[in-house]
Amino acid sequence: MSGSGAPNLKVSAIGKKVVIVATSWHPEIMAGLISGAQNELKVSGAVDVQLNMVPGAFELPLAAKWAFEKGADLVIALGVVIQGGTPHFDYICSSATEGLTRVQLDANKPLGFGLLTVNNEQEALDRAGLEGSKEDKGAEAVQAALAMSTLMAG
Repeated sequence: MSGSGAPNLKVSAIGKKVVIVATSWHPEIMAGLISGAQNELKVSGAVDVQLNMVPGAFELPLAAKWAFEKGADLVIALGVVIQGGTPHFDYICSSATEGLTRVQLDANKPLGFGLLTVNNEQEALDRAGLEGSKEDKGAEAVQAALAMSTLMAG
């Protein structure tokens, strides 16, 4: 879900065990993403929510896999990778995205993808759900995972 025209999904998290896995880089941006996810979960009725911090985006897939193995009904993966001057950005973004996709498919459970892969810090701030941000990708990741959970339960 991205940009203007993103759906505003209202789905229930009642009875769901939710684990948020979030990276430690870029604390201001991460605070916005985490807050957006937690607020959306609260509005959706979630009461069993756990937050686990990981070093960086490369560690998100393993943390998500672990959360599913420990009984999570859905996982929200949050992070930010900002383009630098080396191909490191491409490798990390690709590895994290492919890893999270694999974890979701292997677990057959919804995973909310809230990993920002941006060209610069301003693009991340615009998507972080902070005051003045244009988007709230933490909340959108929760909405997407809950929508998939509802679809899969039906």
